[in-house]
Amino acid sequence: MGSVRKASAWLGLVDDSDDERYYGGYEEDSDEGPETGDSWVTNPKVRVADEVAQEQGTRIATVTPDGFRDARGIGELFRAGVPVIVNLTSMEPSDAKRVVDFAAGLTFGLRGSIERVANRVFLLTPADYKVVSGEGNRAQGGFFNQS
Repeated sequence: MGSVRKASAWLGLVDDSDDERYYGGYEEDSDEGPETGDSWVTNPKVRVADEVAQEQGTRIATVTPDGFRDARGIGELFRAGVPVIVNLTSMEPSDAKRVVDFAAGLTFGLRGSIERVANRVFLLTPADYKVVSGEGNRAQGGFFNQS
């Protein structure tokens, strides 16, 4: 198994099966086509964890909307109890503002919370989730302050 394939298997993006052939270089027999299974997610707008995570209820969705028309997908995921990371970096500022307003109303109506993670990236969490900030340890001196 190649290093990229191993990393993909470790991240849970592809099935980890030991019976696959290892190719040290390029594959010469071209009669095998690309994988047609559902192991790779090809839609960059919405990525949800694999089926085991769905069964356990430990899913987090990442949504990169193109316009305000994609807000419905954000709402459906959030209403299902899935935390949603909304990346608005590829949107026009006016549409991004509308999506943030929609998300704020959505989280208020369902008693969730909205937090800014990065510039134009927001995390929507349902009411039964708690976001823990890693900055609390810095105020107490942190790990590297051993003086």
